[in-house]
Amino acid sequence: MFNFSDAGFAGKDAMEAMTKNYAAMTKGFQAIAMEAAEYSKKSFEESVAHMQKLTGVRSVEAAVELQTAFLKSSYEGYVSEATKLGGMYTDLAKDSYKPYEAPMAQAANAMQAATKAAAA
Repeated sequence: MFNFSDAGFAGKDAMEAMTKNYAAMTKGFQAIAMEAAEYSKKSFEESVAHMQKLTGVRSVEAAVELQTAFLKSSYEGYVSEATKLGGMYTDLAKDSYKPYEAPMAQAANAMQAATKAAAA
């Protein structure tokens, strides 16, 4: 049977869960944006420093060696940063879901109880 007082509490719980969810998502996206901005700044600074080194090179062999080392370190840095950001997105998804865990468990238990009562 439907109880109107329960509906009011359910609405309040849903709003609290949504508020917590939005707060977690906002915090997570801010952290991701800051990380991406820091990586971009670092990458740009490394590129400028590399170009300065490259302009001072006297031989083709030295230029190739310098360029190879730079590309290798850039690729490793990119892979590392992509892995880190992937982890941050995973954490964001987990944190965003946490406020809904308890209400979903309650709803599942209520549905299970109602199904058992109807079957009896």
